[in-house]
Amino acid sequence: MTASAENFKVLVVDDSNTIRRSAEIFLKQGGYEVLLAEDGFDALSKINDFKPDMVFCDILMPKLDGYQTCAIVKRNESFASTPVVMLSSKDGVFDKARGRMVGCEDYLTKPFTKDQLLETVGRFVAVR
Repeated sequence: MTASAENFKVLVVDDSNTIRRSAEIFLKQGGYEVLLAEDGFDALSKINDFKPDMVFCDILMPKLDGYQTCAIVKRNESFASTPVVMLSSKDGVFDKARGRMVGCEDYLTKPFTKDQLLETVGRFVAVR
């Protein structure tokens, strides 16, 4: 049975208002429920309250970076299976490897297109 987009909740964590807003618009157009967080600490409280089905997390953020945020999410057994996709303006092998080490499932390079974002979410909706 495939999950429908309607009840699939996506949390977008990025300190850039522009990235958060464009991701929100794209995801809502795809029929997903969207929540936004502007940093890692904000994300952790929202993950706990909102229980998203998937998280997009920027790597470079103040206070708590994306790697730290992902590692904390993955260490919590309630959210260990929640897919985390790292967002970065760098498309480096090192960044991807470090992301995998902290448990992220995928990596999306910014700026992303609506199609890239929705295709990434679609892969996780299909396996949920």
